Amino acid sequence: PHGEVLQIKHAADRAAGLTRQLLAFSRKQIMRPVHIDLNALLIDMERLMRRVISADVMIRTAFEEPLPSVYADPLQIEQVLLNLVVNASEAMPSGGTLTIETGTVTLGDAYVARHHGVESGRYVCLIVADTGEGVDRQTRERMFEPFFTTKARGSGLGLSTLYGIVKQSGGHVWVYSEVGVGTTFKVYL
Repeated sequence: PHGEVLQIKHAADRAAGLTRQLLAFSRKQIMRPVHIDLNALLIDMERLMRRVISADVMIRTAFEEPLPSVYADPLQIEQVLLNLVVNASEAMPSGGTLTIETGTVTLGDAYVARHHGVESGRYVCLIVADTGEGVDRQTRERMFEPFFTTKARGSGLGLSTLYGIVKQSGGHVWVYSEVGVGTTFKVYL
């Protein structure tokens, strides 16, 4: 009976998490944007990030100082970061390097012409890169689709939720991946 109760609790917790992701994906989750220091948020989350990644994954950080504040919901930005960190760790089952960087960038007309829906201007950029397995072009093209997953036990909502949060925050996500080399996500806010 005790084992069955634990299984029920685990299923309920998973359902609650899935519901939160569905609400965020459908953009019905209430945003509470404030001006946040992305560097400070990342530093505050470092201990949690180390807990959710494999022990044989090394974290490297490079934060631009000073970094302009971003106007976003800090809990949702934490969700974005954790999703990227967990995915990166899972992509490196034999270990590797996880790099987290911040910086500022100006996206000009040439970038905007190649990326539908992006507005030119100055952005704060969060970069999360891994030295993992990488994915092919077909997977990369579908990775933000709801319910698309390459994991045996994944819901397929992590990256689609991330995409929704970033878009709702007025930002943009770019991804580059190469099989056998790794994956880099750039989140522009």
